[in-house]
Amino acid sequence: MAVPSHCRCVSRSPDALRVLWSVRRHGGITRAAGALGLSQSAVSHKIKRLETSLDCHLLSRRPGAPMFTAAGEDLLDYAERILGLHDEALLSLTKTPLAGRIALGLTEDTTCSLVLRAMLERGELDAAIVQIFAHEVRPSDIVLFREQIHWVKHPDLVLPPGGPIPFLSFDDECFYRQWALDIGQDGDTLLETVFECASAAGIISAVTSALGVALLNGRHLRPEMEIITNRLPAPPALAYVARRARKARNPALDTLVAEIENEVSRYGGLTLAS
Repeated sequence: MAVPSHCRCVSRSPDALRVLWSVRRHGGITRAAGALGLSQSAVSHKIKRLETSLDCHLLSRRPGAPMFTAAGEDLLDYAERILGLHDEALLSLTKTPLAGRIALGLTEDTTCSLVLRAMLERGELDAAIVQIFAHEVRPSDIVLFREQIHWVKHPDLVLPPGGPIPFLSFDDECFYRQWALDIGQDGDTLLETVFECASAAGIISAVTSALGVALLNGRHLRPEMEIITNRLPAPPALAYVARRARKARNPALDTLVAEIENEVSRYGGLTLAS
């Protein structure tokens, strides 16, 4: 397929192509921004800058029209191949031999995040992938993914008009729990813990059994759950980050963290293993 004459210029960096491809993969700028860990305005700016450099429109901005223009569709066909070759070339040209021991910490979701953070501070881990509140992101963190947490319950559960609300809680090492029991109760609403479980599966089961309300992130929401938008304070946004120990620096660790970031960016976000 020949590239249209007005689109023969290609950005020197594949970042803009990766953003454009993510818009197609996720079905829109807003979803692509969430998957890439960028603001919506940043995604729009990257695409606009690419359009300016190519002197053509890539996204259709007319109501009811297809998402991409003909030029955008043409470029997307090449973008997939360009990105694949780019990543393959970088991997093939990395000739520096890597050796060493890396202590990497991972968490299922929320239950061990505080434990991993403490281990990083003590130098027991070189790096960890942890979930934190978005306002806690450090300049040295590599943001892999952003999402939101929600107050949820089963539709059959009727919240009492007065008195404490039954709360389904993760264990003491969960920062959701700490926020809910500390900052989350600064208002007039009181939570009463009626169930504790260290796993997300246990909390999900308790919610769908109408035992109480819980804090769950977007990927754990189920059709039979109802998001609560009143009575309780709005939870802060979340971020998954790759965080290094303060003194952990070596080529093997640098390469590992870079590969994790590249893979998450390439596939447009994190997924739960089935």
